[in-house]
Amino acid sequence: MKMISKYSILLPTYNEKENLPVIVYLIHKYLEHCAIDYEIIIIDDGSPDGTLEIAKQLETIYGKKKIILRPREKKLGLGTAYIHGIKHATGNFIIIMDADLSHHPKFILDFIKKQAEKNYDVVTGSRYIGNGGVYGWDFKRKLVSRGANFVTQLLLRPKVSDLTGSFRLYKKSVLEELIQSCVSKGYVFQMEMIIRARQLNFTIGEVPITFVDRVYGESKLGGSEIIQFVKALLHLFATT
Repeated sequence: MKMISKYSILLPTYNEKENLPVIVYLIHKYLEHCAIDYEIIIIDDGSPDGTLEIAKQLETIYGKKKIILRPREKKLGLGTAYIHGIKHATGNFIIIMDADLSHHPKFILDFIKKQAEKNYDVVTGSRYIGNGGVYGWDFKRKLVSRGANFVTQLLLRPKVSDLTGSFRLYKKSVLEELIQSCVSKGYVFQMEMIIRARQLNFTIGEVPITFVDRVYGESKLGGSEIIQFVKALLHLFATT
């Protein structure tokens, strides 16, 4: 008897009060239309802009079975947000994506279809294959992203075209195992997850996605994150 799939979508948030209602609406629109069983786990890290109050309103609108609120008191980082979210996930698949509308929920259907093709352990979105791409970035930011990806490919040879992306689908058991072996925090966490997945011989599928720069709010990527990225990359190179 085939097990019915359920998808737990983890949405870590920090100051996303404008974006959260839109992303939740779009997830609901695309998945409900296809009769896909899902839940959205919102992990707000003490946003001062009232994101949690908006999330509570969404919980009332869509119901407690669809919207699960698991807030934390302060900003504790992306990696720990996923760990926190997984503890409360009831799906056998986990989808991680950004809440700032840079990842369009319509691609979730492509992830699900790709996973089913070869029963992949991980499916990752790529801006660098097929009709994938980036919108809203200036030349400098595109150059930094491409450069980071190129250097990472050169040093770590992961056989995945887009290592720094953060739109992915995992089998829940696989994600739990990967997180246990992961040491990075923040933005580098995504990159290390793919490196560890290759090390542990998990199968990885890729689907083209378009990444759109955030519409509302400020980007959380700054100089300190770039320095952190370089340090972590060198650490991974030395230890994997």
